[in-house]
Amino acid sequence: MLKARVATALVLVAILGGVLFFAPPLAAVSLFSLMAVLAAWEWAGLMNKDSAARRLFALLCLFFCWQFYLVAEQVFPLLLLASAAFWGTVIPFWLRQRWALAGNDFSSYGVGLLVILPTWAAMIVLLNKGPWVLLAGMAVVWVADVAAYFAGRAFGRHKLAPTISPGKTWEGVAGGVAGVVIYGVALAVWAPAVAGFPLLPFFAGLVVLAGLSVVGDLYESLLKRQAGLKDSSGLLPGHGGILDRIDALTPTLPLMALIALVGP
Repeated sequence: MLKARVATALVLVAILGGVLFFAPPLAAVSLFSLMAVLAAWEWAGLMNKDSAARRLFALLCLFFCWQFYLVAEQVFPLLLLASAAFWGTVIPFWLRQRWALAGNDFSSYGVGLLVILPTWAAMIVLLNKGPWVLLAGMAVVWVADVAAYFAGRAFGRHKLAPTISPGKTWEGVAGGVAGVVIYGVALAVWAPAVAGFPLLPFFAGLVVLAGLSVVGDLYESLLKRQAGLKDSSGLLPGHGGILDRIDALTPTLPLMALIALVGP
């Protein structure tokens, strides 16, 4: 399992790096759209839909990606605002009440699009700011995840949400926040674009993003548990599915992109 996980990670990094730095921008948009389509296919799986319904939802997501990309300047800010409102107001109640996707198909599909499409749009917005900007934004989540994992294994005693994700602890969350702050210090020292940014808002934002990454992870864990699934799919050997890899990015990247749009 570990070998498969490492091998898959190396392949994914090679593909992402190659597309971001050596391919035309349209190739990156196509890659992000493919990720969105596969995530939509997995989302319908979390709804316990059959293969035909899963394919149809994936095609619907592709249609929206195509249409929204044509009017990106007008639509992307609305998608990012909708995402921020969803994660900031709806998800806290969702996690508390343990709502399930099963039931009203229309609303469940709508939630799927609200989770997936703003993440897709955010990747395009951040890429337009530069490939290193997108990677730096993704790295916030990656650092938080790795630091939380090791801190939780070493010091974890108090469960964060035992009925949703038994392995997560408050000590792991603290370790993730600490890791992101250290990452922020490295950016402030070595990244020219960050050096002139006010430090207090910068580090406060990193802490918020680290917290949101945990919320995104918990949200997908809840949906998988309700669907009786360990992973969103088996598309990525050793890693699960696309949603398993982007769950922590779904609340964080849209917020980063929104800040990038309204910022200087």
